[in-house]
Parts: sequence; structure tokens; C-alpha cells
Amino acid sequence: MGFKARERKHKEARGEVDDKNKRADKTGELSCGIKACNGWADKRLGGRSISKNDVQDIWGDGSFIASKGRVKVCKPCYRIYKKETKDDKEY
Repeated sequence: MGFKARERKHKEARGEVDDKNKRADKTGELSCGIKACNGWADKRLGGRSISKNDVQDIWGDGSFIASKGRVKVCKPCYRIYKKETKDDKEY
């Protein structure tokens, strides 16, 4: 246990808990482009933009919402995409 964790533990024991260090629920503005997902595709929350053709290969046709040939996806959906296309890379 480091000195910061120990100090935090003693503060809680004394009742001096800081509310400003508590993280609020992260909500975003852009919803994920995959219809089956309820996540947020904001860049600050780990969202990415993938081409429409790549998304069709993974999730199939009609299961996403595209704008200008790109699909905004949340971080968990992007990780699924990365795992599925890991072996397809040609160097």
C-alpha cells in the first residue's frame, strides 16, 4: 500500500472524504453507430471511427448507422473490431 492509498484510508476513517475526487457517470453526446450497442462513441470516452466496409465485414449489412462512409463506434465495439481483424493484417 503506497503513501497516497494509506492517506486516503485514514481520511475516510476520520470522515474527511473529498467529493471532488469522485468520478461522475460518463455520458457522451454521440451514440455508438452499431444498432445493438448502447455505448457512447465520443473521442474522450475512447470512441473511434471505422470505415463502413470494415464494419460490414464484422457486424453485417444493415446493423449500423453510417455518416459520410464512416461509422462511429464505442470503445468496446472497437475492441471487438480489432480482435476480429487481427489476423487479416498484411505487412
